[in-house]
Amino acid sequence: MQRNERTIDPWLLGVFVALVLSGFFIFLSASVGLIAREGASFGAVAFSRLIAVLIGGAAAYGLSRIDYRLLRRFALPFLCAAVLLSLCVFLPGIGIAHGGAKRWVGAFGWSFQPSELLKIAFVVYAAAFFAAAKEKISSFSFGLLPLLVLLTLSGVLLLLQPDTDTFAVLFFALIAIFFVAGGRFKQLGILCLTGLVALSVLVAMRPYLKDRFLTFLDPSSDPRGSGWQIEQSLIAIGSGGFFGRGFGQSVQKFSYLPEPIGDSIFAVASEEFGFVGATLLVVLFLAFCLRGLRVAARAPDAFARLLVVGIVILVGASACINIASMLGLIPLSGLTLPLVSHGGSALVITLAGAGIVLNISRFERRTV
Repeated sequence: MQRNERTIDPWLLGVFVALVLSGFFIFLSASVGLIAREGASFGAVAFSRLIAVLIGGAAAYGLSRIDYRLLRRFALPFLCAAVLLSLCVFLPGIGIAHGGAKRWVGAFGWSFQPSELLKIAFVVYAAAFFAAAKEKISSFSFGLLPLLVLLTLSGVLLLLQPDTDTFAVLFFALIAIFFVAGGRFKQLGILCLTGLVALSVLVAMRPYLKDRFLTFLDPSSDPRGSGWQIEQSLIAIGSGGFFGRGFGQSVQKFSYLPEPIGDSIFAVASEEFGFVGATLLVVLFLAFCLRGLRVAARAPDAFARLLVVGIVILVGASACINIASMLGLIPLSGLTLPLVSHGGSALVITLAGAGIVLNISRFERRTV
């Protein structure tokens, strides 16, 4: 076996750059619809996006160059800092509420969504813990119990905001880390059943989740209310045809799609670039995930392997849920499309996570 410590995986880097560039132009086009409604400055929107790309790009570059094992050493302090920052959303004067949710903290005119940092912090800590557990992960004390603690802690922090969609993505990432680390199928079965029961209770307790589920079953039941977004999304996707209307030519983004730069941005991209463009975007996300899992399979140690799996699932699950919900394949979610939708915090953290995966790709074990 030969250990390569110099070259970043060129295919992974190429897919990553393609996603960032395509996301940048899709976002600029979609933002025109929002600007037409609210009268914001296109220059200001483009500048804020560019700043997020530059900050995230710098983070990605820095994290691709440092020794990734430092993340393992500081996993617990990193998690504690992320938890404390997440608690700040509930503090008066610091936390920012919008649309009935408390998910942001603000200072000096800037806002940040701590849940984005919290996701990556939980993934880093889970990778470090389960890598150290080794064979003991099959036991309750070093396997299922720690996983339940992590899920409970993250669930409390995120569901109180409330941010159900982010918790769902983190749930999938932690489950994937646990499974790859050697978790038993029996333990996973128990956890999945528990999760289904908890989800049922959550849907019953929160009217907006119940509305999403009922709308999924019958989108035409309330076309002017809860079914509006999915109806307009499907119209946008369908009107794009095979090759699309053309860059910047979306009609739905101006007056119909509720969040043209948010969770509806895939519908805008589909309308402008058609089936071909939408398929290419899906293929890019798929390629990123598959290449990332290849890096995980060849990672030099257990921590690196689990860390890559967690990050890949965070990105892949978010993209899958967003696209599937826009197509009406699952109930609507508030998740945005990674590297494409609006959200500086999400963009910076996603770029940083990709930098970690690129870093570990430099240490792939290769067969001579």
